[in-house]
Amino acid sequence: MTPSVPSVLSELANLLMRNAMPGVPDAERASALGLSAMLLNLSAEVWDGAAHNLVDENRALRALLGVTGQDEDLRLSALRAANDGLRAQLIDAQIAAETCGDIARQDAIWAELRASTERRRLSISLV
Repeated sequence: MTPSVPSVLSELANLLMRNAMPGVPDAERASALGLSAMLLNLSAEVWDGAAHNLVDENRALRALLGVTGQDEDLRLSALRAANDGLRAQLIDAQIAAETCGDIARQDAIWAELRASTERRRLSISLV
């Protein structure tokens, strides 16, 4: 599971508050601040691309599923809700494809899942 940007920011706020207290060993404080800086940079990267990635993914899922419509509301919460609904339909489509042995449909679904993973790749990803 990938944590959401708000949960990461909340954890960072707690981490920064703990390390602002007197008596925190220098090495622990330096480690926490380095981790905080890295997580803030990654949060900025994820946040910046989130709407774009969700719109692209929702379009691809709609095309794959043969569903009409488009994303009218570009708030992340609305885009994620639409994405969650489309992914639930994708699970049903995968089950149906497996049940009837539709290999071409299964391959198309797996291709979109790989593409979705690529869209979400971070700049620090090793693979």
